[in-house]
Amino acid sequence: MATTPVASDARRRQAVSVLIVSTLAFTVCFMVWMMFGVIGIPLKKTLNLNATEFGLLTATPVLTGSLVRVPLGIWTDRYGGRIVMAILMAATVPAIWLMSYATQFWHFIVIGLFVGLAGGSFSVGTPYVARWFPKERQGFAMGVYGAGNSGAAVNKFVAPALVVAFGWTMVPQVYAAVMLGTLILFWIFSYHDPAHLVPSNVRFVDQLKALKDPTVLKYCQYYSIVFGGYVALSLWMVQYYVGEYGLDIRIAALLAACFSLPGGVLRAIGGWLSDKYGAHAVTWWVMWVSWICLFLLSYPQTDFTILTLEGPKTFHIGLNVYAFTVLMFVLGIAWAFGKASVFKYIADDYPKNIGTISGIVGLAGGLGGFILPIMFGALLDITGIRSSAFMLLYGVVWVSLIWMYFTEVRRTRVMGPEVGTAPPRA
Repeated sequence: MATTPVASDARRRQAVSVLIVSTLAFTVCFMVWMMFGVIGIPLKKTLNLNATEFGLLTATPVLTGSLVRVPLGIWTDRYGGRIVMAILMAATVPAIWLMSYATQFWHFIVIGLFVGLAGGSFSVGTPYVARWFPKERQGFAMGVYGAGNSGAAVNKFVAPALVVAFGWTMVPQVYAAVMLGTLILFWIFSYHDPAHLVPSNVRFVDQLKALKDPTVLKYCQYYSIVFGGYVALSLWMVQYYVGEYGLDIRIAALLAACFSLPGGVLRAIGGWLSDKYGAHAVTWWVMWVSWICLFLLSYPQTDFTILTLEGPKTFHIGLNVYAFTVLMFVLGIAWAFGKASVFKYIADDYPKNIGTISGIVGLAGGLGGFILPIMFGALLDITGIRSSAFMLLYGVVWVSLIWMYFTEVRRTRVMGPEVGTAPPRA
């Protein structure tokens, strides 16, 4: 049965409305998810935390948000994104509010686990939004939705002002009210289409079999750096600026937003580029740009002395705050493109179960965002070198580049003809 122009126009309006309110919801969820990246700084002083404990504090919400991504992706396929997203947002409101009453380290860890549910919103909104658009526009649609990652930057604009003006306890109270208001807007302006649901004869266990797919594992590796690294640095950068360059928390948060903001907003452009040039081409360039930036960011502040004919001369090598911020800005842009290109891979290769695969890949990225801040803190406690965080990320990018080269870039065998080709005639 042909679709009438009126029905087609109504469908497009619904799709745009779903995209807008879903992106708004994801932005607020991400803002809440990154809350400890700012309020963790006064809490570190109040609770007398070391670097490893600070890393655990900031990463705790990321753990829950990561672990729930697979079931949320599957439930989205089965029940629809509208109801799953609404329930998820509603479940976080009480926990966010209770955060303002916590007084001990274990209080923040326990409540942070419940607040972290907001991070699972990505695996709900990605398949929900994608299915409202034709295949040739899914990369762009998922990129627009993924721009909600800019909630990490919004957090850096809002939270420091609240901390300075009213104290850290005001932040979770305001965020709880914002989450509740966003939930109401989302429910009013979003829609449900039963045609987007996975058939009921698809079993939960069948969907989880995707975990055995080596291609899915490769995409997990890619996402662990472009998203996991983004989350980890979004949580880590404010205190890094404060410790490395002695900046005020408001200035530090503003400069840290130079990484978080493009890392979220420009994801839509990454989706468009992936639609036009393909997921592989975009991801390949993203990894090389990341490799260069992280190599430069890894170099610690260094003083060295050279014995010359005129006596010893001491030189200093290290990034000043301006060069550091420029490199972080470029890295944020690269990872924005990379986050979109990885999910373009998924939309192309797994169109029938985007929710399940995006949940698995999102889980890997989220776990990266959980583990990395703790490792940042542990490396800092062990070595005393702040740039050791970038050294670690540099190694992770190397793994992605090598894996990508051998599975996608390298098309010929080292010896003999390519697989599937006849040997050359004499």
